[in-house]
Amino acid sequence: MFKRVLIANRGEIALRVLRACRELDIETVAVYSTADREALPVQLATRSVCIGPPRAADSYLNQDAILTAARAAGCDAVHPGYGLLSENARFADACAENGITFIGPSGDVIRAMGNKAAARALMRKAGVPVVPGSDGPVPDEKAAGAVAEAIGYPVLVKASAGGGGRGMRRVDHPADLERLFHEARAESVACFGSGELYLEKLILDPRHIEFQIMADRQGHVVHLGERDCSLQRRNQKLVEESPSRALTPELRKAMGEAAVAAARAAGYENAGTIEFVLDPAGRFYFIEMNTRIQVEHPVTELVTGTDLVREQLRVAAGLPLSWGQEDIALRGHAIECRINAEDPAQGFRPCPGRVEFLHFPGGCGVRVDSALYTGYELPPYYDSLCAKLVVHAPTRLEAIRRMRRVLEEFVLGGFPTNAMLAHQILYHPDFVRGSVTTAFLEEHLEELLAWTKEAET
Repeated sequence: MFKRVLIANRGEIALRVLRACRELDIETVAVYSTADREALPVQLATRSVCIGPPRAADSYLNQDAILTAARAAGCDAVHPGYGLLSENARFADACAENGITFIGPSGDVIRAMGNKAAARALMRKAGVPVVPGSDGPVPDEKAAGAVAEAIGYPVLVKASAGGGGRGMRRVDHPADLERLFHEARAESVACFGSGELYLEKLILDPRHIEFQIMADRQGHVVHLGERDCSLQRRNQKLVEESPSRALTPELRKAMGEAAVAAARAAGYENAGTIEFVLDPAGRFYFIEMNTRIQVEHPVTELVTGTDLVREQLRVAAGLPLSWGQEDIALRGHAIECRINAEDPAQGFRPCPGRVEFLHFPGGCGVRVDSALYTGYELPPYYDSLCAKLVVHAPTRLEAIRRMRRVLEEFVLGGFPTNAMLAHQILYHPDFVRGSVTTAFLEEHLEELLAWTKEAET
């Protein structure tokens, strides 16, 4: 096992990794920007190192500074968390070149799966269903138009190097294709340094279903069931749950086997997520692989009784998986709500600030992942995630009721959050029925905001 791990991240995921390391008796090194000097992971780590000013490009994305800190502290591994450098193939390569274990897949695998067009081709070869679309990147809008005509509108123009909804445009009519193609390309260049685009058929009213996988160096690959992440805003997930109401046992088995086949085809190692869309007819299609731990991993941990971050550390150290596929069973139901520092009534405007008062809920089956504390100043330079409220209960209805209670107990004074909106979502008939698709929030946002305003008065 590792002696000392550098945590190349911040906020709640840095704290989550730190806790897993501590329980394995591994020393931790936290890196931080000057804006995060008072952050909880910085205070709790065995050692902390400042790596630069607030801007992420000058600190958390500064690979040289992070590797210098790792070498100076005598770290034998780096955990990248999610976001930031977690899916940066060059950083994974640099860790290996410096004799430091990158806790995740190799740089070659990250490159292969990070390019969405190449990943589609690999999945097609492995027999994993993919959304109808272009065979690789399209060079220009004329070629894109030919593909769109062949597969039928609406289509999605997507960045090959994309993620998080960036570099993506929906095209409903041929007349809009040229403009939206160039918009997607410009955004892709700005966000990812690549203008490579491909096309997919837009599956209308789908579910977004992802399967958690874990693989070790000995060739074992296991899936840990699904998460239903259909409740999204602009491709950013807000509420996640497991298991999904949309999956029959037979469909779960087929999708799980496809997820394992996808991981094997990629030569994958460590934690990852295979993402699918599920159409109303029950057909599923691969859309991408996330080569890292996910924000929503706690719901899987609660329904399977596993510790995914601990397992990441063990696998990266060369140990075999702690369990086989036959050991994994989904027990009960888990729901996660992401609490963000934002004002839904003002177009979800980010609203970071000082935490004047904070009360986290508790009780049976309740988990809170957060690095906030009363008096902490949430910096404006990074994402707006404040906390993840997660519940587990024997049934989905009991989990919904528990989450409603948890959201009612949660108090954060100092700046607006989306907690009240999440509370209203959990009362919406479509959510209670389990019939939510990725279009839900767009279709019902005005109604939900009206309920939220009424509840606040």
